[in-house]
Amino acid sequence: MKIEVLGMGCAKCRTLEENVKKALGNKGAGVQVVKVTDLGEIVAYGVMSTPALVIDGEVKCTGRIPEPAEIAKWLPK
Repeated sequence: MKIEVLGMGCAKCRTLEENVKKALGNKGAGVQVVKVTDLGEIVAYGVMSTPALVIDGEVKCTGRIPEPAEIAKWLPK
């Protein structure tokens, strides 16, 4: 599984990354968490507001910081 946190590195982006790690908990093995800061890559996803979260190529949210419990619902079982 590949999880991408899209954003320019602001505090909100860092908080989203922390929430992703909390949501993963012990399921983090084999999961790749990547920070994407390149504006061209971000726009390629159609994202116009950051932070954004992409799981396995699918944009799950933009412009807000979901709580770990919400992120956990988006993760494959």
